[in-house]
Amino acid sequence: MVTSTEIGEISKVIGEERAVELVAKSGFGAWDYSMFAMTKFNHEIRLIEYTDHTLASDNYASFSKRLRKIGEDNGIVCNQAHAPFPTCLNKTDKIIKRAIECSAIAGAKICVVHPINNGSLIENAQMYKDLLPFAKEHGVKIATENMWNWNYDEGHAKTAACSHHNEFKEYIDFVSDPYFTACLDIGHAEMKGLDTSAVLMIKTLADRIGALHIHDNDLLYDCHGLPFTMKIDFNAVINALKEIGYSGDVTLEVNGYLESKTESEIFEKLKNASSVANKILNMLNS
Repeated sequence: MVTSTEIGEISKVIGEERAVELVAKSGFGAWDYSMFAMTKFNHEIRLIEYTDHTLASDNYASFSKRLRKIGEDNGIVCNQAHAPFPTCLNKTDKIIKRAIECSAIAGAKICVVHPINNGSLIENAQMYKDLLPFAKEHGVKIATENMWNWNYDEGHAKTAACSHHNEFKEYIDFVSDPYFTACLDIGHAEMKGLDTSAVLMIKTLADRIGALHIHDNDLLYDCHGLPFTMKIDFNAVINALKEIGYSGDVTLEVNGYLESKTESEIFEKLKNASSVANKILNMLNS
């Protein structure tokens, strides 16, 4: 078990290379390869398309290899990754495959591929089953994640793919493949309107959980705050993880907290986040 954090938010300010270096210097044991910068969502045609980022160029493999070396030179590894978001039903296959390939090059063992928010169980399961042979070739597990939509009339979240604990379990069991696992997003599970909780998710999914996205919120919005600073009961969450014998990594997704304008501010926040991640790890191991 190691501590880890996503690098997407801080990379907007300092770039991925420096982000990996600072994650190591701040005390984390691993880095989470965020690849959101690879694509953008075209609202007119309702599809994602490539950006001008290096990950969208012919140099994506060498870029991923360079990030891996920076991490290893600084004593940390890439433990998991994020494919671009959102996942669309059309024109997504080659983008996700590139993300899986980059995950393997960087050394990640798991790549989170978000489900299509409003896709059915059958549609999403078929997408994952189509991707799994490619993932297996690269030695990378695919993880799906509990998602949410927004009820604008009532001002809170509403159901989306895997947003309920029973549906999330059904997804994992329906695909039923050792290279397919659950990435439980603690913050998403605690949003009002989804009729679930992180503890219910943990106890229902049990050993199906292969990865975590850990962050805090106000029980309404997807704040991506630092654990123990908002309203989620992390003592209950950690006790539930201990109860099921969770032995995966402690990966923070606190991009809301890490949002900054300067490198010095980023580094201070990373050090705070690392301390909190280690606190969670120690609690899990106690």
